Amino acid sequence: MANQPLHITNGDSLTNYLNELDIVGDKLTWQEMLCEGPTETTVDSAHFFNLRSTFLKDFYDIDLDVSELKAELNKLEDTTKYSEIILWFEYDLFCHINMLAVINLLQQKKINNPIYLVSSGRISGEKNLKGLAELSTEQLLKHYKAKVKLKPEDLQLATTLWGIYCGKDHNLFKPYIVKSSTFKYLSNCLKAHLKRFPDHKSGLNILEQNILSIVKDNQIKSKHHLLGYALNYQGYYGYGDLQLDRLIDKLNIFFTLENDHIVLNRKGHEALLGTHNFSAELNNEMVFGGVNKFDFQFNKTLNKLVKTIVNEH
Repeated sequence: MANQPLHITNGDSLTNYLNELDIVGDKLTWQEMLCEGPTETTVDSAHFFNLRSTFLKDFYDIDLDVSELKAELNKLEDTTKYSEIILWFEYDLFCHINMLAVINLLQQKKINNPIYLVSSGRISGEKNLKGLAELSTEQLLKHYKAKVKLKPEDLQLATTLWGIYCGKDHNLFKPYIVKSSTFKYLSNCLKAHLKRFPDHKSGLNILEQNILSIVKDNQIKSKHHLLGYALNYQGYYGYGDLQLDRLIDKLNIFFTLENDHIVLNRKGHEALLGTHNFSAELNNEMVFGGVNKFDFQFNKTLNKLVKTIVNEH
């Protein structure tokens, strides 16, 4: 009997929260971080799982439990028993890239159930953007009640954007930054994504520059202290501990420990001023979807990605 929804959530903490609140329906937990590493348009192929397993192992020493992932995705094999599908994804880039993949997968499987989106971000009267799992019970239930039904053009847009992400030319995102859609935070996330490529002057992306600025402007006592700041002040990225920890490690060449404080060294100051391009020293083989991070640089003046010229001095 098709009388209850299927909820697709972006992680365990939210699934547990929905279960605590006895929100009716089956839950499918999406356990991925597709905003980093290689992807391809077909989301649940053996090749896709293989790509992801290799990446997560090499970069984060995570063993992807493919059987657990497949068990979750099996809930999509027969959706006739569900009245609707409800996507629970947040305002940030981490969530948005996962959401595009999920919508693409639903389209790929030709699933015809009505699809709704519950999203969070700005909460009236509060300064910081908030994730769904951070909302109070009352706020979360209010968001659920205000869920938005996705129209065919929304689903088409998500599929198109997933295709661009898996492709070689991420400048194709640019027209969509100014296009209005049901996805309230999409424009912010696309802008944020382009700034994940190295700046054409410093060779650091915006997240890396932000971490150096935190060190410059605050009394940072330890790496752990710095991680706390980076997690709280990252805007629309939604990166987790693991990702930011890795970034901080890569930025070690810009820091020095002095009198129990982390301070910028000369390279750190040069990087923030943009007087030297540090791309070569930071080359860490990161891939975003279909593109190597260091194959492009973000040119602020042109407001677009330009191909990196090798051995540029």
